Amino acid sequence: MKRDLDRLANRTFDILIIGGGITGACIARDAARRGLKVALVEKNDFAHATSAHNSKLIHGGLRYLRNFELGLVRESLRERRIWQRTAPHLVHPLPFLVPLYGGGFKARATMAAGLSLYDMLSFDRGWLDDPAQRLPGHRWFNKADAVAHEPALAGETLEGAFQYYDAQMYSPERLALENILDAVGHGATVANHLRVDGLLLRHGRVEGASVRDEMGNAVFDVRAKLTIVAAGPWSDIFLTHVLSKPASHKLMRSKGIHLIVPAMTKDSALTVAAQGGHFFVLPWRGHSLLGTTDTAYPGAPDAVSVSESDIEGFLKFINDNLPSAALTRDKVEHFYAGLRPLVDDGSGDTYDASRRAEIVDHGKDDGVGNLYSAVGGKWTTSRDLAETVVDTLVSRLETKASPCDTATALLPGGMKQFSEFEKALTQESDNFSGIDHLARLYGARLPEVLALTLKQPELRSTFSPSGDIGAQILFAMREEMALTLEDVVIRRTGIGQLGKPEDSVLERAAKIMANELHWSEDRRKGEITAIARHYKTHGDAA
Repeated sequence: MKRDLDRLANRTFDILIIGGGITGACIARDAARRGLKVALVEKNDFAHATSAHNSKLIHGGLRYLRNFELGLVRESLRERRIWQRTAPHLVHPLPFLVPLYGGGFKARATMAAGLSLYDMLSFDRGWLDDPAQRLPGHRWFNKADAVAHEPALAGETLEGAFQYYDAQMYSPERLALENILDAVGHGATVANHLRVDGLLLRHGRVEGASVRDEMGNAVFDVRAKLTIVAAGPWSDIFLTHVLSKPASHKLMRSKGIHLIVPAMTKDSALTVAAQGGHFFVLPWRGHSLLGTTDTAYPGAPDAVSVSESDIEGFLKFINDNLPSAALTRDKVEHFYAGLRPLVDDGSGDTYDASRRAEIVDHGKDDGVGNLYSAVGGKWTTSRDLAETVVDTLVSRLETKASPCDTATALLPGGMKQFSEFEKALTQESDNFSGIDHLARLYGARLPEVLALTLKQPELRSTFSPSGDIGAQILFAMREEMALTLEDVVIRRTGIGQLGKPEDSVLERAAKIMANELHWSEDRRKGEITAIARHYKTHGDAA
């Protein structure tokens, strides 16, 4: 996958997508697979913000049943199964336990009813070729059995726990990237680190966008018959800027922070209900991922960060509601913050606001033709949203297009029986400690990564406790459009996803990139310095 700026500048596309998060990536994949001429530009890197900074869950949204959003839950559960089928290396089953502390019969009956409905809505959870991906229904554990499953649940008022299943992403960044890769494989032209400065307007219609290369400062136009904005929490701000007037559709931005701490459970996730919300304790890569807060965020999306008071408040919330947690600040190995872009319903309540998506036709709503935007939505339902978006754009283009096939077509690393592939790979690689990790990251594409080590055995040297290797760094630059050290360390690999890497690791990684991309010494040092901001708390967040 190469960054072809000449092609972007010298071709007229059917569709220009502004934004390279999961929504934009799914739209690009769907449209390209249907035979449309597709361009996608992203001002930073693919999946650099909301699409990466989440709870890493592909789930139905059990709590949405409380708001009677049965349609959204059913859609999410169907899409969960589709992700499991098309990307089984990156999406896998995860058992959850919901403990009940002193709730009595009423609480147990209410939860049982909700989980029974959840099971009914996920009636197709077993319709998968790989038995390892099929999800059981819910069941009840008494107090003794619940504690035996997960000692972390122990507490004087514990009555027992319900078990149910959802799914987890091993790497949301790479799942979004595989959609980009598939789009490119079907003819799309994409570029990261390419900022949109303005829209090309003529006679009240958008004909594309003026863009600036953040890597080289070149400025040029990308022309397209239709343009769609898929900029997540930046969408309404971006539209207000380029239209020089307030956008018709407003977003609420909800800030959620996540903490990574040493493993707190054996193999189950915990869903803990509390006064004013809930939180998850999620097993992830040998650690526990704690998520998430949900607070209105009035600031600029580019400025979102985690403060020490954010961490202190979240730890207190967890300790107050999970008796055995006993978490202290020194247990926090990593943290990150993301923004949920929610359709503004006027309530100001981000926790109970719907996670529904909307497609906006700005010709009808803002008097600017050939411009659309996709706002709101969930990670889990992004593929389905993309299908609806492309259906809409195809009808507007009045052109013939192939039917949508993204519900069944495997992503580049996907395969029908990943569990068998993983088992065989492990047996063949007894001396390769990180092979399970690499298999999860790359799936069927892993042989391409390992092939680089045949000519350069030194690229098998490890860069993280998980087992990331030097070959991934070279592969990321040559095949996955990684242009900065941050692209590689934070998103293409797992090197920096569990906390700040050792300085020596960053030096080694930067050296490989500098040799490949011909960086100056000042550039190499600057890339290392830029990584540090991801591992620091910043001020006192709103």
